[in-house]
Amino acid sequence: MRTDPARLAAYDTLRAVAEREAYANLVLPKLLTERRLDTRDAALATELAYGALRGRGTYDAILAACVDRPLGQLDPEVLDVLRLGAHQLLATRIPSHAAVDSSVELAREVSHEGAARMVNAVLRKVARQDLREWVERVAPDPDRDPEGYLAIYRSHPAWVVSALWDSLATHRGKDAAYAEIDRLLEADNERPGVTLAARPGLAEQADLVKQGAEPGRYAATAAYLPEGDPARLDAVARGRAGVQDEGSQLVALALMAAPLTDRPTGADGSGSSGSGSHGDDDSLADDRLWLDLCAGPGGKAALLAAIGAQRGVKLVAAEIAPHRARLVKRALQPIHGVHKVVTADGTQPPWRPEIFDRVLLDAPCTGLGALRRRPESRWRREPADVSRLAELQKKLLASALDSARPGGLVAYVTCSPHLAETRLVVSDVLARRDDVEQLDARPYLPGVPELGDGPDVQLWPHLHDTDAMYLALLRRR
Repeated sequence: MRTDPARLAAYDTLRAVAEREAYANLVLPKLLTERRLDTRDAALATELAYGALRGRGTYDAILAACVDRPLGQLDPEVLDVLRLGAHQLLATRIPSHAAVDSSVELAREVSHEGAARMVNAVLRKVARQDLREWVERVAPDPDRDPEGYLAIYRSHPAWVVSALWDSLATHRGKDAAYAEIDRLLEADNERPGVTLAARPGLAEQADLVKQGAEPGRYAATAAYLPEGDPARLDAVARGRAGVQDEGSQLVALALMAAPLTDRPTGADGSGSSGSGSHGDDDSLADDRLWLDLCAGPGGKAALLAAIGAQRGVKLVAAEIAPHRARLVKRALQPIHGVHKVVTADGTQPPWRPEIFDRVLLDAPCTGLGALRRRPESRWRREPADVSRLAELQKKLLASALDSARPGGLVAYVTCSPHLAETRLVVSDVLARRDDVEQLDARPYLPGVPELGDGPDVQLWPHLHDTDAMYLALLRRR
């Protein structure tokens, strides 16, 4: 009996994540295409791979109770087989005998006969109780250690649970945080739908709806694809639309909607008039040159470039990594108008200071706001990453502010709700400058509920069904 292709594809995805620090959402689709899995097998492989990655914390705690040695002493290949087996037993409708037998065959194929016997014995122990019973057995008492309990129950590292709880308490209040933390963690473990972004001037939301998508909740550019491959849509295949979370669209659109103030007389040779080719609209005062400071892989840059083309604005998209810069160029290729991609370190920019009207800084971060899409990130990140990235974020934000002209705007954005990557970065940078004011960002996300007290905005998967995007809008005085 040979291992079925769906389980083997799921296993190979887990190994790629572990061995090469790959991302499952990049590895698995390629495997499914290369191996020509039919729709049914592709769906099973996707469920098993993502399910095992999301549930790893829970499954490891359960497996540890069923193995006579520390899990770290097991061969990594065998441990991944056990995780896949545990997911089948505890979180799917696959019959227990089929889950155990298929896992044994997988262990035999990727390891050896002794490993197959061990997998058989361990998974038979796992099958004796359901998920709720196992959690009650292996997790801490929720009254004495609520964070530890949630870490096992909702399969997040304890430090991530603590960080998300703190952020909720800051943005939503302590009572709301206590009531919502479980919902947030649960939302992190739900499979997200595919969200599309129509690129203005090339496609509209209505065009995507005509091709089978559903209108987005908040952004006029957003549409949801209920099922199927987004590349089958003509607009996506031709680069007139792209796959982009609605929260990611909202923060870029907010930067586009917020008003500029006029340049000082003589600044950059432009004079003081804000009308230019845009009439008397103060929101477009002297609006000519935009910057996307950390542009890879290009989703937000494409949205900015499309809007900029309609306004007669030039976009500069900067990206430090050459391979990501190439992705940005590819994303911008179908868009008319003037745009340029440069490979550059945003902390040491090659352009003159104070020349950009609008600057988007989507800063490198831990990605804790996108755990629905990249579940492996929760196991890959450590608390030390936060402080390391925060220093980089501060340098990039200072550079973004220096790049903006007086009266210009900077949007500081992260796909992480961690306070040390969001509000604390902004407050630390602003404390060192007297030439920047923070705007209330909430009016520039019209129709989006539950935005808190401001002036910054934190989106949440459990409230907005978006990634946990953070936005602070800043203006040079």
